[in-house]
Amino acid sequence: MSLNDTAAALPAANGGTLPIGGLLPSSLPLRFSAAALLWFAASGVTALWPDAADAQEWERTGEFASLLVVAAGLLVLTALLAAAIHPAPRSRLESAIAGLSASVPWLIALALGVTGWEILTAKLNLLPRPFFVPPQALLEVYLDDWPRLLDCFAASLTLLATGYTVGSVLGVVTGVAIGWSRAVGYWVHPVLRLIGPLPATAWLPIAFFAFPTSWSASVFLIALASGVPVTVLTWSGVAGVNSAYYDIARTLGASPRFLVLKVAVPAAMPHVFVGLFMGLGASFAVLVVAEMLGVKSGVGWYLQWAQGWAAYGNMYAALLVMALVCSGLVTLLFRVRDRLLAWQKGMLKW
Repeated sequence: MSLNDTAAALPAANGGTLPIGGLLPSSLPLRFSAAALLWFAASGVTALWPDAADAQEWERTGEFASLLVVAAGLLVLTALLAAAIHPAPRSRLESAIAGLSASVPWLIALALGVTGWEILTAKLNLLPRPFFVPPQALLEVYLDDWPRLLDCFAASLTLLATGYTVGSVLGVVTGVAIGWSRAVGYWVHPVLRLIGPLPATAWLPIAFFAFPTSWSASVFLIALASGVPVTVLTWSGVAGVNSAYYDIARTLGASPRFLVLKVAVPAAMPHVFVGLFMGLGASFAVLVVAEMLGVKSGVGWYLQWAQGWAAYGNMYAALLVMALVCSGLVTLLFRVRDRLLAWQKGMLKW
């Protein structure tokens, strides 16, 4: 039964929830309104409650309060739309609001979290400085230091894309070779078992000595971190292909090249994508560590610079953007997987 059918079947009598348009519960506008009220309250606390006398005066308090008002206004608009949607026909707008309904608890929790954060830092100054800053300090970084932050993230994404691409391509090729050829597996498998368990960061002294530049050494470390899981999972996928597939293909006159490219690799793609996910997570960790040594731009360099100057607002702002970028890249990889492996869509969630 679909979501629409389930919602339409909900009872309206005896205290049951009355669906709007067969999809939206009648309590949804009230829930969005409650979230909006909390965001308005967070804005009022930020703008009207004076900062602590012994606390630093934050320049972007007004802008941050205005941003909170905008968020609350959007929630009010959503509540009005949820209340005004006609029961029929079901529209894309109704589906979009229904999708947002699952995030209402998080919107309420975030409003309470931002309010508590503001009170504990800027208003009461209960958390030790300079290690804890109020939320408007992060907004100040985004408004005042965005050129440097943007340059660092552009450099990091370039480095990450280069190392991850190299590691993933070599990992897939090596994994297919190990899984297909016993001779390759005989020589490569022991080497893989030797270097695979070692963290890529353990190779830092060797990498910076063996490569001419810190950038090329960082590419090597990221490629190593991402390539090992891709190799292992690709090898596992190729080795686990049902032998009946090869027998049928050979009966139809398939060549060895066809067996590898059209039978082994497609059948191993679910394992390959698991390796790509693992490699992407490992490459993020290595990226920051590698950029802390020798490079002049990047997220790792920015974090080290911020910590050195006790600019913890800059550090937290960079960490927040990094978390969003990492999550976005993983989500993009999942979209690619769902497109290529449509028959497995929804089996692996993020």
